[in-house]
Amino acid sequence: MKKDNIILGVDIGGTGIKGGLIDITKGEMISERYRLATPKPATPEAVAETFAELVAHFKWEGPIGVGFPAIVSHGVALSAANIDKSWVGTNIEKLLSKACGCHVHVLNDADAAGVASMHYGAGKGEMGVVFMLTIGTGIGSALFMDGTLVPNTELGHVFLKGQEQVAEKMVSKAARKAQGLSWKEWGPHFNEYLLHLQRLFSPDLVILGGGGSKNFDEFKDAITTNYRVKPAGFLNKAGSVGAAYYAWEMEQKGN
Repeated sequence: MKKDNIILGVDIGGTGIKGGLIDITKGEMISERYRLATPKPATPEAVAETFAELVAHFKWEGPIGVGFPAIVSHGVALSAANIDKSWVGTNIEKLLSKACGCHVHVLNDADAAGVASMHYGAGKGEMGVVFMLTIGTGIGSALFMDGTLVPNTELGHVFLKGQEQVAEKMVSKAARKAQGLSWKEWGPHFNEYLLHLQRLFSPDLVILGGGGSKNFDEFKDAITTNYRVKPAGFLNKAGSVGAAYYAWEMEQKGN
C-alpha cells in the first residue's frame, strides 16, 4: 500500500514499539494501531529487528516516520532514554532503513508529539513561543517558534530548587506516584515548574500531552502562569501521527 498522503508512523518507546498508517492530510491513523514489545535489552540490533517486524506487518514499502526516545541530530542518537546506552552515536535512520528496506526519518519522540499537536491539534495555527510538554515517566518537551520546530529541547532536565533536583524527578507522572500525591496535590509542584519555564522563555502557550494530560481538570486550578496552558487531546497516537508528518515533510524537501 503506497499513497502520497499515507505514511507509516512509528513510536519507539522503552516498553513498546507501536505504529500505524497515517493520513497526513487529516492527521488520523487509518489502520489499527499495532504494537510489539520493546526487546530487552533494547540494543540497536534487537530494536531494528522488531521494527522490521512491525513494518512487515503493514506490508509497507514507502517512507516511514519514527519518534525515538533520544536527542536526534541528523539521524544520529546523542542520548538514550529508556533504551540501551549503546544507541549513543548510532545512526538511527541508516540502521532502521537498512533493517526494513524503506526510507526512514527519525526525530525525538517528544518533538514528534509536538508536531502532531501543532499541525492537527491544540497548537494548530498558534504563533509565537509554544511548548509541548509530555507528562509521563519523565517530562518530554518540544519547542516551536511561529510554528517551526526547534528540535531536541530537554526541558525535563532543567534544575529546580537551586540546582538540587532535575525537574522531571520532581514533577513527572512517575514522581507524583512515588510521592503518593493526588493530581490536585501534585498541581502546585507542576505549577512551580511552569513558572520556571515562564522566567526562562516567556512562552505564549504550553500544551500538555502524555498520560498526565488526561487529568488536567484535576490540577488546572493550581496553575498561575501568565501564559495559556491547555491539554493536547491526542494521547497515545500523537507520536506516530507527528512522526508520519515529519517524514512526509522531509520527503517533500527531498531529504
